[in-house]
Amino acid sequence: MADRKHFFGEIKTDPELAKLLESSRNIKVTEDELREQRISFAFGNAPASATSITKDSVRQASVHIRLIPE
Repeated sequence: MADRKHFFGEIKTDPELAKLLESSRNIKVTEDELREQRISFAFGNAPASATSITKDSVRQASVHIRLIPE
């Protein structure tokens, strides 16, 4: 629990970060951006030992694998 002590007490907001978050609040994410985020998430969660999994192979698999039928 000692590692988490810095989370107790007052949390100071970084004004620059707060400004960036506020300015991005109304930005719409496109379908292409969302698809790339999903690909990046899947690639990032692949085992490090799986050297045959590349971001491009995840991208190709995402074209063929559907969770919801179209």
